Amino acid sequence: MPSPVKIITNSILPPPPPPHPWTHYLTLDALLKVLSRTLFNPFLAWILVLCLRAQVTPPTHPAWIISVGYAVSLSLLFIAGTINHRVAHGLPRTVEPEREVVLVTGGASGLGLLVAQLYAMRGVRVAVLDIREVGEKEAEEIFGEDVDVRCYAVNVGERKALEDVRKEISKELGTPTIIINCAAARINGHSLLDLSVDDFVKTVQTNLLAAFHLYQVFVPGIMDAENGGTLVTVGSVLGQLSPAGLSDYSASKAGLSALHRTMEAELRGHEQIKTLLVETGQMSTPLFSWVRTPSRFFAPVLEPVEVAREIVTAVDSGHGGVLRLPAFAKLVNWYAVLPGAVQVVARYLSGIDQAVSSGLQSRNTPSSGRVLRSSKKRTD
Repeated sequence: MPSPVKIITNSILPPPPPPHPWTHYLTLDALLKVLSRTLFNPFLAWILVLCLRAQVTPPTHPAWIISVGYAVSLSLLFIAGTINHRVAHGLPRTVEPEREVVLVTGGASGLGLLVAQLYAMRGVRVAVLDIREVGEKEAEEIFGEDVDVRCYAVNVGERKALEDVRKEISKELGTPTIIINCAAARINGHSLLDLSVDDFVKTVQTNLLAAFHLYQVFVPGIMDAENGGTLVTVGSVLGQLSPAGLSDYSASKAGLSALHRTMEAELRGHEQIKTLLVETGQMSTPLFSWVRTPSRFFAPVLEPVEVAREIVTAVDSGHGGVLRLPAFAKLVNWYAVLPGAVQVVARYLSGIDQAVSSGLQSRNTPSSGRVLRSSKKRTD
């Protein structure tokens, strides 16, 4: 049995956050989660109908008519959602942990590290790819002892390096069947006119071109695997919202989402290959630690462990699709069809175009020097 994962507090993981008041956790996501388990739950709606039936409520009574209509409506919505997902993404594949090999890029820090740790705790074979070298002793401290985890220091933006590491992984662990692309470039936070060409190229190379190389090198192995596999692309809602000051990051994430959707269309004929696009809002990692979220209620800062747990759960279910967190991220597609004037007002009220500039001002103050140093690290 694999030993428990040791929790360490060094430069790899961010320090634990300070305690927050209870109002900090009152968010739109929390409210919707409660409603989905109570007022909007079809099962509970039918229990109300049964209660009225037990009281011998006449079928013509308004309470009976409203209750039955409400229960039927919720049930139809649930059935329609299930059919829609089944038609769009097909039948789920069977995920067998003992037969899977998980490959995580950007797995030495941030979100990628947490995903790799979750799989390591379950005894799954894991290949961690990261530009930062992780020694054997450090790997044991991070993932625990007696686990089948291999760490490879590789620049995922270099094609030759990926081809070489693929041979090593196949020899030591086997053919990767679950690929989770978490690699991401650091945030520059400069306006388009102030952004250097080198910074723009580096961001695109890390966020977009690396994914192109990754899929071209490893997807053929999944196509030949008997039990298929799952491809997970971790993008961002900023690829669609495109706030001011993040031209390189937003452009690369928009391209990454488009690349994933194209790959999904090309792999649609392979029933045992599932694709999962993850588009998240702001996470509490050093990457965005200096950016203030426009609204904690509508756009709460996500804990990376929560996102990692959702990704692993979605992969384990065998389904493909799109995973968006938090709740407002599910509405970004509707934002694009709004009238232009409404979009401008929404951007102004949310403060999305001022978040980066105000964050830069606070980051460059002497009191935020520690945040400035940590935000320069490449993480996810």
